[in-house]
Amino acid sequence: MSDRSNPDRLIVVGALSGAHGVRGDVRVRSFTADPEAIFDFDQLLDENGKPVLSVKSFKPASDHFIVTPKTSRQKEEWDAMKGVKLHVSRADLPSADEDEFYVEDLVGLKTCHPDGTLFGHVKSVQNFGAGDLLEVAPDASGEPAYFVPFTLKDVPDIDFDARTVTIAEAQVWADQSDPRKKSDV
Repeated sequence: MSDRSNPDRLIVVGALSGAHGVRGDVRVRSFTADPEAIFDFDQLLDENGKPVLSVKSFKPASDHFIVTPKTSRQKEEWDAMKGVKLHVSRADLPSADEDEFYVEDLVGLKTCHPDGTLFGHVKSVQNFGAGDLLEVAPDASGEPAYFVPFTLKDVPDIDFDARTVTIAEAQVWADQSDPRKKSDV
């Protein structure tokens, strides 16, 4: 299967949670489906692609890992980096199976109505705790972006060859997100 996304793009896989003790260890939260998979990568990068962490060893803790890095830093340095997102290059991710894809691969795809009419693009994919949402940015000038639940009912088709995502009832979600279109009740 060919890569569906920009291979130079950085994908968030975790975050630093500050120092652990005074010996140079750091706490790391993993965002990968298999939490230990974050350590399959040689280097974890910052948002600019600069190496932040190379792992020498790790051990699980309650909701994070305690990591001994290959390159030591002072406790104060790790604490100052608390919250820094850890990234890997899209090219370093394993290929998805034939009937699977990475959610990040949806970003940038054109959005269309079921009849094929194009109207915007997927700006981002978010999850605020109740499931994935596609943030749709309309092509129409001045129209605000809005969220569509990433469900089979609301997003019935994804065509990576055509680079399109079909949104079943886009107008319903656009109207709900635009305060100018809400009626006073």
